[in-house]
Amino acid sequence: MAAVIAEAQRASAIDGARFGPFQLGIAALCALIAGLDGFDTQAIAYVAPSIAEVWGLDKAAFGPIFGAGLLGLTIGAFLLSPIADRVGRKAVILFCTAVFGLFALLTARAANMEQLLAYRLLTGIGLGGAMPNLIAITNEYAPSRLKATLVTVMFCGFPLGSTIGGMISAPLIARFGWEAVFVLGGILPVVLLPVLWFAMPESARFLAMGKNAEARLTPILKRIDPSLTPSSFIAQMRGEASDATRQRFPVIELFHDGRGRTTVLLWLAFFMNLLVMYFLVNWLPSLLRGSGLPLSIAIISTAVLNLGGVVGAIVLGRLIDKREPALILGLAYVASALFIVLVAYAGTNVVLLLAGAALAGFGVVGGQIGLNAVAASTYPTAVRATGVGWALGVGRIGSIVGPVAGGALLALGWTSQQLILTAVIPALIAAGAVFLLRKI
Repeated sequence: MAAVIAEAQRASAIDGARFGPFQLGIAALCALIAGLDGFDTQAIAYVAPSIAEVWGLDKAAFGPIFGAGLLGLTIGAFLLSPIADRVGRKAVILFCTAVFGLFALLTARAANMEQLLAYRLLTGIGLGGAMPNLIAITNEYAPSRLKATLVTVMFCGFPLGSTIGGMISAPLIARFGWEAVFVLGGILPVVLLPVLWFAMPESARFLAMGKNAEARLTPILKRIDPSLTPSSFIAQMRGEASDATRQRFPVIELFHDGRGRTTVLLWLAFFMNLLVMYFLVNWLPSLLRGSGLPLSIAIISTAVLNLGGVVGAIVLGRLIDKREPALILGLAYVASALFIVLVAYAGTNVVLLLAGAALAGFGVVGGQIGLNAVAASTYPTAVRATGVGWALGVGRIGSIVGPVAGGALLALGWTSQQLILTAVIPALIAAGAVFLLRKI
């Protein structure tokens, strides 16, 4: 794996530049979008118990609704990531932000399950297309020594947005109804669009491949380091991207030049960990509510799980920059399996429940963010968004399987404890896949 990453990380002028306000601003903007992404992705889980009560539904009926939103995430990741490698990261990020903001607003007007399913599917497409490009552009503008750290810190916006959503959803629902959660989740990205238009730069490496490259790159590179020369940067980027690589179907490139086994193992790890992650974040509020806990505690437990992911991402990101990535992530996944067991057996003991949720989130959510950083560093620039997007896309299939399977098992009469314990198996499989990356 180290050899593949080294090939993908040939040092550019940006990689060796100092870290300054410009790169910090890019990471902050990406983190803000990721936060809105996390808020909107998690919103349906927070409001599901309330919708079920208002519409007189069994909670098992929400399996397809959870799955529809995650199917949208998968479609967005698969389809829009390769498009970004051809039309630019910024354009796709703007488009996706507009899409998930608009359909979040429409979700608030849903009057039945069919409308709710359709709106969640379309919202998910925007959410799924945004994240791979946020990862790719943050990775690109980060200095080599801080790549994993900045990508993980940026991606912390996702669980942090989910955490904030958990903190404000209960009072919003109590005062204004479940619709208010989606209204807020739709207005914020729409308001952010003008800021992104003016403040977010296009990928410098993408610009280097296009027309008027020097004129478009000069103001960007000067903001990073006045000593950088656009002409040498352009020559280097064009030298790395062969015509054959740019003309072939980009997904095929994920299996060329010794990347095939790494790609398969990354996909397996993404699939299994996202299965666990989305099973927990979607079903935990409903399962705990069904176990007799108050709605506020059920929601807070999921918020704490996401908050644990924020801490885990920061800690694991620094460790990945300093130690062997596969070893760190594998141990994190093993630990998460143990703490999932604690959540399952905590019962109505709120202290144990919250501690187990936080520590499980440290490994599952934090580990996923670290895995995103590893994937971004694995592939060369020409197919980086494609590589990250397809890894996330394959992972999103797992994220669909988890919540839908949870609904099916719940309908068969499985208890909350049994359902939570099933998440241990894919967590351990993810650990095994990551450990195997050490041998590459």
